[in-house]
Amino acid sequence: MKVLKILPGIVLSAAVALFACWLESLLPIHLIGSAVIAMFIGMILNYFLRDTNVFAAGLKFTSKKILKFAIILLGLSLNITTILHVGKMSLTVMIFTLLTCFGGGYFIGRALGLNWKLSNLISAGTGICGGSAIAAIAPTIDADDNDVAYAMSATFLFDMAMIVLFPIMGRAIGMTDQAFGIWAGTAVNDTSSVVATGYAFSEGAGDFATMVKLTRTLAIIPTVITFAFIQLRLKKKEALANSRDGGELKANFSIKKIFPWFILGFLAMSVVASIFPISGAVVSGTKRASKFLMVCALAAIGLNTSFSSMKKSGIRPMIHGFIISALVVIVALVVEMAMGIV
Repeated sequence: MKVLKILPGIVLSAAVALFACWLESLLPIHLIGSAVIAMFIGMILNYFLRDTNVFAAGLKFTSKKILKFAIILLGLSLNITTILHVGKMSLTVMIFTLLTCFGGGYFIGRALGLNWKLSNLISAGTGICGGSAIAAIAPTIDADDNDVAYAMSATFLFDMAMIVLFPIMGRAIGMTDQAFGIWAGTAVNDTSSVVATGYAFSEGAGDFATMVKLTRTLAIIPTVITFAFIQLRLKKKEALANSRDGGELKANFSIKKIFPWFILGFLAMSVVASIFPISGAVVSGTKRASKFLMVCALAAIGLNTSFSSMKKSGIRPMIHGFIISALVVIVALVVEMAMGIV
């Protein structure tokens, strides 16, 4: 039976996810998210389990299907009207940082010879919200598990440095709580890192950074839709190139077959959260379920990824992540100065 075939991989992924969540709960300060912990634990276990086929089907199911379901549930926690509660100041900074990530990321990725999927995953993780954005875009563009793992690693390493350096730089510049909150909320990647960075400066800065980060997360919606259309266009070109005549195109290319339908579920959940009065308990419970399923998916991706495979990509993806992250930090600060926020 198919269920019995995928069950071992699902159980293993869930076990790694539970262990990662437990490890995260032991940290006095949430510097590292459970998703990143789960991915690295999975990569370590991959060394011992890489020749074991019993988990393969379940790991693939978890990293693909369960990940998509987790993204759909995430939509319920992204109330579009949240954007109205944050001032135009943070939105202006956000627009410039997103343009820097995807515009600058395109040219830097090409200069470093990276494939477009890995390059854009790193840009999305840097520009939007770290692991959640990477996880949302990965199935949309059919990204390899190695690319997902590398993109997560690149954004994670920079975040660890920023948690320490941001408060020091903010105090040296003499930033207000609001200015620092906008800066951290738009320039630091993962949610847990934004919270840690903001509250390391002050409670007021932490509150504002968290609010800005929630607004920034909404950028997942247009970004995923954009990449869905890019992927559809590329698939159509590939089908045309492989067909000897127009009659074969229908067999090789089908929008219905390759369209990422989970995006519609994600958008539907977001619209529901924006229009209908849903209790905080339901939203909170759905968000926790989404986060845990995403941790399971990242655990499966880690279990499918080996350090030796990542080595083959060399240091170029890390250089890409560092350059983009550094540019975002500088651009966000310059825009704030130009607007007189700092």
